[in-house]
Amino acid sequence: MPENTHTQRQYDHRLRRLIQTTGDLDLAVRYDVPRSTARGWLKQSRTNVVSMDVLDIDAKALQREVLSLQRRVTRLLALLHLVVVAIKVAEFSFDRVRLPDGTRKQRLLQAVERARAHRPLRGALKLIGLSSTRYYAWLGKHECGLDDQSCCPKSSPQQLTREESAAIRDIVTADKYRHVPTGTLSRLAQRLGNVFASPTTWYRLVCSHDWRRPRQRVHPAKPTVGIRATRPNEIWHVDTTLVRLLDGSKAYLHAVIDNFSRRVLAWRVNDSFMPSVTAELLVEAFDGRSSDKP
Repeated sequence: MPENTHTQRQYDHRLRRLIQTTGDLDLAVRYDVPRSTARGWLKQSRTNVVSMDVLDIDAKALQREVLSLQRRVTRLLALLHLVVVAIKVAEFSFDRVRLPDGTRKQRLLQAVERARAHRPLRGALKLIGLSSTRYYAWLGKHECGLDDQSCCPKSSPQQLTREESAAIRDIVTADKYRHVPTGTLSRLAQRLGNVFASPTTWYRLVCSHDWRRPRQRVHPAKPTVGIRATRPNEIWHVDTTLVRLLDGSKAYLHAVIDNFSRRVLAWRVNDSFMPSVTAELLVEAFDGRSSDKP
């Protein structure tokens, strides 16, 4: 019968010495070392190991290695900057993309866990555009595999689908419905059988997505040039202006103005509005139309 052979795993002595120095078992587990093995390292005594380490390299070799590492870090930073700029320009976000495949999601989670060893979790999630809420939801829940939502519809069955949101956007921005209020549009969509959502949901989507309804000017443009007379006394204007005084009283200023010269032909101030005053001013302006008095 064949014998069962077991290959014993070997670890770097520097890792074992680091665990013995710090006593951190989580650090060993992070590097795929069983916790029982790391606990045994703490009980063992330190042994001297002779090896070619960095301390045995001369100064020139160290300088060459430092320069090589600096060039490598510079290249990696340039590539990282390029990737970050490309993500921002493309406006990529995991809120708009769903990963129905569990393998891809697990790969992404493993990459985030490896990045946590070098930078905080918040910074790693911000770099790839993944919210912390969705990250913890992926860790604690099993997705249903549908590709129409950013989260599982089983957890929130009342949430609108992507097609329903697109239908609301098309109705709100349609030119033929520009005169219909948003609340009436929600009831109209229910009668047509397009979207069954409350007016509050419609208002929330319009505000969150900043959907602009089409506008069209109904009234014609106002003329820039008004009535113009060609000679004096051809057109007169009768105007009454209400003036409010500091003591709360009112004063009515009646005036007759010539359109051609803008000359005040007659005027009077009363404490009340009386149509008879206008008639008297017209008679007074007609009697003095040939006078040269200002």
